[in-house]
Amino acid sequence: MYAFDYQRPASVDAAVGATQGADARYLAGGQSLVQAMKLRLSSAERLIDLGAIPALRAISVSATHVTVGAMARHAEVASSADVRRAIPALAELAGGIGDQMVRNLGTIGGALANADPAACYPAAVLGLGATIRTNKREIAGDDFFKGLYETALEPGEMITAVSFPIPQRAAYVKFKQPASRFALVGVMVSQSAQGVRVGVTGARACAFRVPELEKALAASFTGAATAAVKLAPAGMAWQRPSSWL
Repeated sequence: MYAFDYQRPASVDAAVGATQGADARYLAGGQSLVQAMKLRLSSAERLIDLGAIPALRAISVSATHVTVGAMARHAEVASSADVRRAIPALAELAGGIGDQMVRNLGTIGGALANADPAACYPAAVLGLGATIRTNKREIAGDDFFKGLYETALEPGEMITAVSFPIPQRAAYVKFKQPASRFALVGVMVSQSAQGVRVGVTGARACAFRVPELEKALAASFTGAATAAVKLAPAGMAWQRPSSWL
């Protein structure tokens, strides 16, 4: 691991300010960044630990939305009675991420900022039509994922929360890698007054929606409706590192 300056600010403003004048990275759960730094695959002059900002861990539910703070742990989302009542599929998704240690340390904000192509939360963001809130703006989930480990976030921009509209019904299913439990393919499907959404992770360089499936399910929200959909294989797969297999 390369040497770095470590800071642990107590507010969002202080954390954002700490990025000025240095090659800085935010530290959320550390389940991806720390491992990459240990192997010297990633480096930063300054590491800004967000663990001392309690407001970033809040989970709230209104009549229309579930809002999850960026530093909420996967285990906290999975065990939240409010989340389980409002969007059971979101709680179930969180409960299936990695192993218990990963769920106790990993965060939703860190997972989305990292944008691993096989992570579970990106499918939920697209499949539920979520909005990413940052210290600067709100970003529609459809505009957030740009490519392999690439998002719409600007340098120094911090995710503060994610807002999920509550659907009429939703489900998440993944075909997981047995050891890591990353999604080889994971699909979040939801139906709401705004229509049907299908978010997929693990099959391209970043999460994506499938309009053909959404159209079929909008006409008939049944498994049989999807069986008739034919998807072109071009662009539907990418080469995973051998260490994932």
